[in-house]
Amino acid sequence: MANFTREAIKSTFIRLLEERQFSEITVKNIVEECGINRNSFYYHFQDLPSLLEEIIREESDAVIAKYSSVNSIVECFDAIEEFASNRKRTIMHIYRSVSRDVFERYLMKTSEYFISTYIDALAAEGEIDQALISRNKSLIVGYYKCLFFGVIIEWLESGMDEQLARDFRRIFRLKADTADELAEILRSQL
Repeated sequence: MANFTREAIKSTFIRLLEERQFSEITVKNIVEECGINRNSFYYHFQDLPSLLEEIIREESDAVIAKYSSVNSIVECFDAIEEFASNRKRTIMHIYRSVSRDVFERYLMKTSEYFISTYIDALAAEGEIDQALISRNKSLIVGYYKCLFFGVIIEWLESGMDEQLARDFRRIFRLKADTADELAEILRSQL
């Protein structure tokens, strides 16, 4: 029964976030919609921000599980965009709230995961020397995760403009030689 109540709280919260801003949602709204008492809510969650963080973490984990490997910089972008665009209205309500930092933290974590996974794939394929990667991976991952994070934030600022997403994807397709660029950057660090 406890798992059912926990899931009911989360799904109700998500539904409410589809309809209204985060700041307009209260614990009272959630418990009334779920037909539970406040104590039941607080048994499962400390407060609304902790509920929000659990939902965002689960979304991030789901996208990471879906893309266990990425083979191009475009796939990295697509995976990160998917994380940022699942439930568009909900994401925009979170992004425009005081809890935006929670979303941004998981966006950065998700970006880091996909870039790191891509670099590991390049090394496994022999595209980049493993020794070069081991000495410089954190620098390269740091650069590209910030690049992707910035691109996604720009896209969110545009209200998730589909044309802007297509333009960014096109830029990343043009950067298909990212493996060569990474190899050159890594070699120059020696």
